[in-house]
Amino acid sequence: MDTQIQALPSTQTKVNKATPDHINQKIERETEARINTFKRQESRAIKERISALDHEWDTERVLEVTMATLLLSSSVLTLTASKKWALLSSTVSFFMLQHALQGWCPPLSLIRRKGVRTASEIKLEKQALENLLQDEHYPV
Repeated sequence: MDTQIQALPSTQTKVNKATPDHINQKIERETEARINTFKRQESRAIKERISALDHEWDTERVLEVTMATLLLSSSVLTLTASKKWALLSSTVSFFMLQHALQGWCPPLSLIRRKGVRTASEIKLEKQALENLLQDEHYPV
């Protein structure tokens, strides 16, 4: 059992490993560009960006909300319209399990292509901005 658990991807890197390199690189370039823009900003703007990052939805939240919405909708439709909608519930449940174990599922590709970042990617930008505040002796 321990060997099987070790074969699962790290929860910190599973999304990045399952995302095509060109998408990861695009997200990374956009993050670097934002950080470089804030190098020329006042501390107030940097603090506002940090606050916005605290509220930014990461891939996990977007995926969870999407999956939960699909599950709820398909459950209601199964009860009220047709039993065939149960197939959607089963498919969504399979995708959730697949994502939890492997770090990938079909909706994740769409989410990443939209530019939704992982919690680690958001945290990286936040740390870089906090470092800018410290480097410029801005009071945090």
